Amino acid sequence: MPGQDWTVQAAELFEAAMFGGDASAPDRSDDLLDAVEAPLSLARGKMLHVRFLDDRRENSRELELFERAAELYGRLGDASGEAEALFWVGCWHQVVKGDGTVGRPFFERSYALAKTVDDRLTMSYAIRHLGFTDKDAGRIDTARTRLTESVTLRREIGFRSGEAAGLVALAHLAAETGDLTTAAHHLDEAESVAANCGAEAVSGWITQARTVIHAREPS
Repeated sequence: MPGQDWTVQAAELFEAAMFGGDASAPDRSDDLLDAVEAPLSLARGKMLHVRFLDDRRENSRELELFERAAELYGRLGDASGEAEALFWVGCWHQVVKGDGTVGRPFFERSYALAKTVDDRLTMSYAIRHLGFTDKDAGRIDTARTRLTESVTLRREIGFRSGEAAGLVALAHLAAETGDLTTAAHHLDEAESVAANCGAEAVSGWITQARTVIHAREPS
């Protein structure tokens, strides 16, 4: 990966190619610039996704950025980066377009690739969203197993806000199957974790989930 002086490196490679006759410089420049562009594309795409969650206005540029990041990371042989980018491609299909079936193979590839390099953060995202596709398809037991794995992975790496979010997902699943006691337990745990790590947005999700669960209680 390039350091902070990548612009200097790029300029030096240009000089070497243009004036020094270094035939290898263009290829080395490609590698350097790919390593700059890949994380930039991914970061821009992720912020567009946040904007979508805020205003629900689709921007096709989001998908283009994620696909470009996956392509570049693949070219660089960066399995972790490619796995993350593939997850976000799947997330665009599932969340933005509402098509988990199209998103599923991207999540599967993301999970498998992340596992080869023990990238448990990306694994936690991919398996979480595979759990959502299973829930939507009525495979409740498989969904619960996958959502639980996501929470476990996040707990292992200290991703506390993600752990809290995962517990909220488990609470919703329990409520949808009529297990309101388990749902409440998950929310209590999520509330504690979110408070301890300052995850205010997740705390809001917990409040919303309690309202949904309360509405399911027999009168």
